[in-house]
Amino acid sequence: MRDIITLECTDCKRRNYTTTKNKKKQSGRVEYKKFCQWCNKHTQHKETK
Repeated sequence: MRDIITLECTDCKRRNYTTTKNKKKQSGRVEYKKFCQWCNKHTQHKETK
């Protein structure tokens, strides 16, 4: 049931992280605040296709 997703920085648009999510519990796109090594700060990271 868990699918692998990629997270993209909202500032620089780089794909930094991969993680998994449960499709039954989270039907929409997830958003996390994580550290971006290119921006050198914590930014919002959104799920991409």
